[in-house]
Amino acid sequence: MPELSDFNAHDEPILEGIVVTLDELGAPNIAPMGPRVDRQISRFVLRPFQTAQTYCNLKATGCGVFHITDDVELLALAAVGQLDPFPPLIAIDAFSCPRLADACRWLAFRVQSLDDSTERTTIECVVVASGEVRPFFGFNRAKHAVLEAAILATRIGILPAGEIRREFERLAVPVEKTAGNQERRAFQFLCEYVSERLASPLNPES
Repeated sequence: MPELSDFNAHDEPILEGIVVTLDELGAPNIAPMGPRVDRQISRFVLRPFQTAQTYCNLKATGCGVFHITDDVELLALAAVGQLDPFPPLIAIDAFSCPRLADACRWLAFRVQSLDDSTERTTIECVVVASGEVRPFFGFNRAKHAVLEAAILATRIGILPAGEIRREFERLAVPVEKTAGNQERRAFQFLCEYVSERLASPLNPES
């Protein structure tokens, strides 16, 4: 396998998923993250801000679990820190960090290098164990729309409020056309969250 030093971030795609880490006391943290991955998903690069709990946990423990999932409701709740209660976690044999009980695939990883010389860190990771839990549902425009909406929800205070509102109106169209119950619940939750934060209602049916 090539060394991580050969990893070319410009050639590798970003794969959106969920990262589970533990702090030094063993308390779990669940966060959506989009690492740059190689096509075999045998190694990847995370770039959390130093204010993120994921960064603190990985610096302290050096390991975590990345999950590929089609559960956009979980992604939406985790993106804005409103997972209550946490989803069930399962221990991994001979690995100190647990995984999500429900995911399509999980990849246990160890940190090979961590550069926090800038505000946004570069954490190079190597996959040491992996498994499949259930098949990936497949492509769905509503799932992609919810993912984009979740990212927008984390940009409040960074992007102009008008831009966020316009993007939600645009994303409401594929949700209305192609969503199932899970996608509708997730998008409605994000609309309500963003409306409250922006102190102005969003209309998910627009």
